[in-house]
Amino acid sequence: MPTANTTSPKASKPRAKAVKRASAKTSTTRGATQAKARRAKGARTQAGSAARQTQTATRDTAGAFGDYAERAVLIPVGAALIARDRVVESVTDTFSSYSSTTKAQAQLRRFERRGVTARKRLEREVRKARVRVERELRQRRRVIESTVSDLEDRREAFTKNGSELANKVPEFANRVPEFANKVQERILSLV
Repeated sequence: MPTANTTSPKASKPRAKAVKRASAKTSTTRGATQAKARRAKGARTQAGSAARQTQTATRDTAGAFGDYAERAVLIPVGAALIARDRVVESVTDTFSSYSSTTKAQAQLRRFERRGVTARKRLEREVRKARVRVERELRQRRRVIESTVSDLEDRREAFTKNGSELANKVPEFANRVPEFANKVQERILSLV
């Protein structure tokens, strides 16, 4: 026997609405509860965050001072170790260079070659300097000789003109030797 459906489609509609309302009410309440929980959590997080920031800042400050103190100790230690390494290296190099007679002789030959090279370089520079000075002296001598030659030519011309003038005008005859002496003194003072 077939069973009759006791729920009609019309009867299920109000029930669906009621379920829907209850579900909406529940979700609204749930949403409000969740929002309240988030706010409370945010307040706890902010308080915890501030405390953590203070702890981190304190730790960072202490760490910075610790770093500076550590550096103040490590820098001189590192410098001393580097200096020691250099001294050990220098002594080791010296010892290895002179550990046997053949090595010592080879080192002495190197020193001799280096000395010969330095001597040759110095001789070359001295030679160049000497050549340069001699060249400048020759140039200056030529300039002075040409200047003196010009002055002598002028003196001779002046003496000749003075003699001719003295012969033409008798009152200048006594003064010509005096002028000649003055000109000669000036020429000597220039040279």
